[in-house]
Amino acid sequence: MKRMLIGIVVSIAGAATIGMQAAVGSAAPTHLAAAEVSAAFAKGRPLLEMDAYKIHASRREAPGTAEVHVRDTDVIYVLEGSATIVTGGTVVSPHTVADDELRGPQIDGGQTRALGKGDVFVVPNGVPHWFKTVDAPLLYYVVKVTAPAGGTR
Repeated sequence: MKRMLIGIVVSIAGAATIGMQAAVGSAAPTHLAAAEVSAAFAKGRPLLEMDAYKIHASRREAPGTAEVHVRDTDVIYVLEGSATIVTGGTVVSPHTVADDELRGPQIDGGQTRALGKGDVFVVPNGVPHWFKTVDAPLLYYVVKVTAPAGGTR
């Protein structure tokens, strides 16, 4: 089952990167062993971060802050747990936490959706999103596809 899930995520990442302007012809394949992936989910941490994409083994025990990724589109695949996510609306008291990354305590307005095991959810770059409630542990892969500087995907 884990291999199938990893295959799905890798396939999503591959499909999302088709047509990207970044040249990847010289990139070497990457293998992430099951033990490394399991350890990443135990703490919630990135598995791989490249210029054009990132793959995170995400873990949430509680709701988060509202986020806006200026260049990253998030492709989320829920492995375990459930959550309520709010997208759109307006981030309350936004502040910059990193290049191309805004955060705030919550979102005013927006659309609320339930996410559960097996769901895939895509948050395009520039769209505010917030895990408002979490049935812990919430484990999910995130493939972040990064648009070129000054562009959108």
